[in-house]
Amino acid sequence: MMGAGPVPIPARVAAANGIVINHLGDTMAQIIEQVKQMSRYVFQTQHGHILGVAGPGSAAMEMAIANLVVPKSKVLSICNGFFSSRLAEMAARVDADVIRLLVPEGESAAPEIVEEYIVKHQPQVLTIVQGETSSTVCNHALANIAAIAKKHNCLVVVDAVCTLSTMPFEMDNWGIDAVITGGQKGLSCIPGVSLIGFSKQAWEHILARKDQLKHWCLDAKLADQFWYKKSYHYTAPVSGILAIHEALRLVCTETLELRCERHARSSQALQAGIEAMGLHLHVKPEARLNSVVGIKVPDGIQSPELLRTLSSRYKVEISGSFGANIVRIGQMGEQCRAHNLFRTLHAFGASINLLGQQLDLPAGMAALESVLDRHAVVD
Repeated sequence: MMGAGPVPIPARVAAANGIVINHLGDTMAQIIEQVKQMSRYVFQTQHGHILGVAGPGSAAMEMAIANLVVPKSKVLSICNGFFSSRLAEMAARVDADVIRLLVPEGESAAPEIVEEYIVKHQPQVLTIVQGETSSTVCNHALANIAAIAKKHNCLVVVDAVCTLSTMPFEMDNWGIDAVITGGQKGLSCIPGVSLIGFSKQAWEHILARKDQLKHWCLDAKLADQFWYKKSYHYTAPVSGILAIHEALRLVCTETLELRCERHARSSQALQAGIEAMGLHLHVKPEARLNSVVGIKVPDGIQSPELLRTLSSRYKVEISGSFGANIVRIGQMGEQCRAHNLFRTLHAFGASINLLGQQLDLPAGMAALESVLDRHAVVD
């Protein structure tokens, strides 16, 4: 499983996912407290209001939008691709006035252009992804963009599904008001359970709302009854919560610093191997997302055929695209292990050669090993 998600899960996470306990019992209450505590470390927040969501990362997205966006208010959505555009669509569905800032393909959002839009339109909420899984673009200027938004009294909602714990993210220091993540990508957990963190300002905004949300399951004030008051909201995904508890524990044990270093090292080694074989990456380095690597498909090869060859012959799964003629290899969690890198790169290059191209597979494998060895010496 080397695609853009879901990703392989550690054995301890899988084991935790096989346990069922009373969702309103004392043991679950202790688990919930630990999940909130570990999430604050992973989100890098001292006082963030952490909630779990029984659903995919998109459900956490919708919880953020539904609770922070007041109908008829203005939302500025920075759109780099499929998932950032999904945030804009969700805002439109709660009857917001949505302004879309369409970022050119393969580029990061520019802070100066974002500020121009904010000054012109005066939005109450800004939505942005840290890493756009679909286009493999990273908004590296996220901290600057968030600072600009806060200067103009704009709440900042960030999708960090594929980036949280794979690269630096600082909720408090960057002034982020809502952080969204799903279990199945950066956290190396199962699909179907997600986390969201609200800043103090965002939570006060939610508590101050007098209108009744159209969403019941995703009403943050109702979810708060379970996550902070040990009361019933709906039957919690007990096994999923135990799985994400174990996934968070593994992140905390590894530490964010070492985990981010591991992800950067692995992704950069993979990228070097791909280029050394004679292939081209989809995004230039200054805008490139390390968590999901986009590779241009050589002329004469159809990406579905390439994916089938990888899967059927080598038992390696990678992802196709949402429009661009690229394939995508994930670099999240357990994907960032040396044995997975070597197997994936060999299978990828060999599959393309089988389909009629002539790549320098030995050069690619040597480049991968060289980058890994160079960083290993430093470590």
